[in-house]
Amino acid sequence: MLHRFDHLPEGFLESPARELYRILPGPSLIELPGERPEPLFVSILLHGNEDVGLRAIQRVLVAHRQRPLPRALMLFVGNVEAARHGLRRLEGQPDYNRIWPGHEDEEEGPEHRMAAQVVAHARERGVFASIDLHNNTGRNPHYACVNVLTPPHLHLAALFGRTVVYFLRPKGVQSMAFARFCPAVTVECGRVGEARGEVHAAEFVEAALRLSHLPEHPVAPHDLDLYHTVATVKIPPEVSFTFGEGEVDLCLPEDLDRLNFTEVPAGTMLGRACRGRGLPLSVVGEDGEDHTLRFFRREGESILFARPVMPSMLTLDERVIRQDCLCYLMERYPLPGG
Repeated sequence: MLHRFDHLPEGFLESPARELYRILPGPSLIELPGERPEPLFVSILLHGNEDVGLRAIQRVLVAHRQRPLPRALMLFVGNVEAARHGLRRLEGQPDYNRIWPGHEDEEEGPEHRMAAQVVAHARERGVFASIDLHNNTGRNPHYACVNVLTPPHLHLAALFGRTVVYFLRPKGVQSMAFARFCPAVTVECGRVGEARGEVHAAEFVEAALRLSHLPEHPVAPHDLDLYHTVATVKIPPEVSFTFGEGEVDLCLPEDLDRLNFTEVPAGTMLGRACRGRGLPLSVVGEDGEDHTLRFFRREGESILFARPVMPSMLTLDERVIRQDCLCYLMERYPLPGG
């Protein structure tokens, strides 16, 4: 299932994500030489509708057409087929950012075996660091995510920006698999099509390629704001919902994503339960247990936050909500060594 290249396929630098299938037959690992032999690993298009990684890498590689890369590059191009259709994933496909070693899927398919193969090869190559590039679908600042709180991971995250999120769920994500043997981050570069995200991502990759090492000393407290993802909010499959008003179980505000990265007090309204009783949400904590009543309560039709919290990745994209989640819930986290 994995296609390997020791050169840049012809046409790669000019291709949009939707046309990449004409150049790459499927998930592909492209290895390019550089002045330092330990490669920087970069993954793009794990979600086919998030093309910031492709555009950023194209920008970096065009800049190095006439000169060598400062460091070898190992580029993994993920869900080429979903990118063809502009979708996060196709129906019947697993999420390409939930298939990596450490996943919780009951069955392993060809995608899981492919991801394990990529990890094993990267580990054997002595990867210097790993970057996974993403867009998101709601209003969010640019931010980096880490799964390990040691200085090298945090310094790599701080190279992208001062907003950093620490999370242990969901399992099976690319950065968590790579964090076992090298500094690894996931970076969220704003919504699809925003030029600022493409430029920021390209500058980050270029800076990482030029690093000789990542420091072992603690990150200065004033250099980043650290948050901890403590829960994932989902809308159960049997619950119908809409943004605005409708004959559904759950009505959500049309500007719900305004709450992203905002510290909301207890009693803030998330939406209305238009039909039925109880809470039309499910909340899974970092421990994998149900924590719905810890974070939400119902008063009449109103669904309210039961405690102060900071949402992230609230989206207005109904397909993404069904395929992934409504949002994550975060709390501020003390900086190690700070």
